Amino acid sequence: MSTANAAMVRRYGDDVKLFRTTASKVAYAALVAGVLLVPLAMTDYQASVAVFAGIAAIGAIGLNLLTGFTGQVSLGHAAFLGVGAYTAAYVGGELDWPLLLWLPAAALAGALVGAAIGPFALRLRGNYLAIVTLGLVFVAQYVFENWTSVTGGGNGRSVEAPVAIGPIDFAELTVFGKELTRDQSYFYLVWLLVLVVTLLAKNVVRSRPGRAMQAVRDRDRAAEAIGVELARYKVLAFVLSSALAAMAGGLYGSYQRFVNPESFNLFLSITYIAMIVVGGVGLIFGSVLGAIFITVIPRIIEEVSAIPAIDSFLKDQGITVASVNTAVFGLLIVLFLVLEPRGLAAIWLRIRMYFRAWPFSY
Repeated sequence: MSTANAAMVRRYGDDVKLFRTTASKVAYAALVAGVLLVPLAMTDYQASVAVFAGIAAIGAIGLNLLTGFTGQVSLGHAAFLGVGAYTAAYVGGELDWPLLLWLPAAALAGALVGAAIGPFALRLRGNYLAIVTLGLVFVAQYVFENWTSVTGGGNGRSVEAPVAIGPIDFAELTVFGKELTRDQSYFYLVWLLVLVVTLLAKNVVRSRPGRAMQAVRDRDRAAEAIGVELARYKVLAFVLSSALAAMAGGLYGSYQRFVNPESFNLFLSITYIAMIVVGGVGLIFGSVLGAIFITVIPRIIEEVSAIPAIDSFLKDQGITVASVNTAVFGLLIVLFLVLEPRGLAAIWLRIRMYFRAWPFSY
């Protein structure tokens, strides 16, 4: 086979490579450089928004593995986030475990709860599974409010989990001779974890388990007929999803330094559904795009609502900023499902393909 013909052959190995081209390697290198340099130019408020966006991205990747790649609809994501947050509060704060122990412990706690819920997915699907996971949110809130020795009850509890790895303290970093604030320092911890989780998730979906989960999503009975173990992969999806959600919850608790049961309600689960719908269901980087978008939108609404004329109008109508946020989330979900089912990721892919095909694009 000639060199020209060999270059045109599409090989399976090329499809599953994480870095398919030199351009993708350069893009990832630029992304890492951005993570290192961007916080230096951020204000505390901007860094805080970016930290919440990164935490949300980790949780959204977990939900996308379950819903986007395995087809298991879940409204119980908030419960797993709460499990991670309270685990971090207890083992990281009360037991004084270091970051390298309390963060995996939070993920493990979430994974165990996910493994307990996973078997329900074997007999239920669609709306019925969504109702079961919805019930999980209310069960979790009951536990959070009444297990006072661990959670502090309805009053919540402080989270004093350390975020240092050896001499590197992500609460007070010094980068290029500049002392960073707590918000700026947390940016490094959270977004480095986002990069790691994104790479791990991309590897999972390209691996044999990932392909099996996608087969379950597309047609579970057909997947079972060709040898895919439904029980194994449906439970695995719940375990991976809940572990990442709990990790995000642990980071949220350590950053906020306080958690209470009201933080982990149904609206939070709906927010994560909005993230993967807006970002792109079944696309890992779509989860990150959706998390950033949904995290930033409420801040924009708050800024717009603070304009005197708009603020006066909202107060006259008895409309709160929270209700506006809820309406916007619902509207975004509807619009993206109707007009762009694959979300922001699909828009980005079309833009990329346009410039890749230029000047022959049309």
